[in-house]
Amino acid sequence: AAIVSPAGIAGLEFRDEAETVNALVPQLKSRGVEAIVVLIHQGGEPAGDYNECPAITGPIVDIVRKFDPAVDVVVSGHTHRAYICNIDGRLVTSGDKYGTLVTAIDLKLDPVTRDIVAAKAENVIVANASLARDPEQTALIDAYDKLSAPIANRPAGSVTQTLSRVPNEAGESALGDIIADAQLLATRDAKDGSAVIALTNPGGIRTDIVPKENGAITFGDVFASQPFRNRLVTMTLTGSQLKDLLEQQWLDPKRPRILQVSNGFSYTWDASKPFGERVSLEKMTLGGRPIEPGSGYRVTLNDYLAVGGDGFTVAKQGTAPQYGGYDADALFAFFRAHGPVGPLPPRRILRVN
Repeated sequence: AAIVSPAGIAGLEFRDEAETVNALVPQLKSRGVEAIVVLIHQGGEPAGDYNECPAITGPIVDIVRKFDPAVDVVVSGHTHRAYICNIDGRLVTSGDKYGTLVTAIDLKLDPVTRDIVAAKAENVIVANASLARDPEQTALIDAYDKLSAPIANRPAGSVTQTLSRVPNEAGESALGDIIADAQLLATRDAKDGSAVIALTNPGGIRTDIVPKENGAITFGDVFASQPFRNRLVTMTLTGSQLKDLLEQQWLDPKRPRILQVSNGFSYTWDASKPFGERVSLEKMTLGGRPIEPGSGYRVTLNDYLAVGGDGFTVAKQGTAPQYGGYDADALFAFFRAHGPVGPLPPRRILRVN
């Protein structure tokens, strides 16, 4: 519930995964079902190769351990990692991301008991270059390419090198900096919101921006990186609220969500401090001047964050919201106005310890 837009899940309940599955097992058994496979979105973080599973961590481990013994196989996901595991005597698989792997699962069933008596799996790399294209699927893709080409192929400008979404140890990425700068530029004028700071969530940055020949990029490249079509919202937050918002980056300490910040704003966080005390208010600055706890600042977020998405519930305390354009359009305009664009030194988010 904490990682999707609250408006999109109104009226839904999110119950414990293991309790939900275990409650369904007796219903399945009453219908003669003995071979049970669970498909679950949640996943884990392994340390090994794509067909290994050493030292796997993450929510999937505890969930599987709580499952009823009748559950034989678990197909997992979410973390975009590949693994073949045995957790608590059960086969647990994950097939990476973006169709790069196909998980082949082989089950042996007892014809008398109808239960699974052996299970094994292998993640198989999808070797696109060596496989013939499916004619019907190719025709379908070509049809949509033809429709989207006039929009996708619009020149967006150029970049000096690949703009990576991968963060450094402090949580700052080259592409995250540029997206935040683009959103600030789009909302800086008085008619657009009078923003002085822009923050964006890393989960909304879906891919690097990779230049074509001569550094050229298109709207298609921009949209691939910012595909959610989120509107920009500029609101007033006090310095104290801004600090509290940044503290919520560690609601899940195993998977912190470090917000990307616009140029001119910077802060320092301390990994050794407890939750709620990691960001130093004294080292939060805007334009080189300290952030004042009681002063109001016009801050731009996307509408996903503005309604408390990713657990950033402090954003709902913002006042005088003003809605603007869309994130991808802001980034497209930024590249058009500032090309060629290159990565800037990562000096906005500073980490100690």
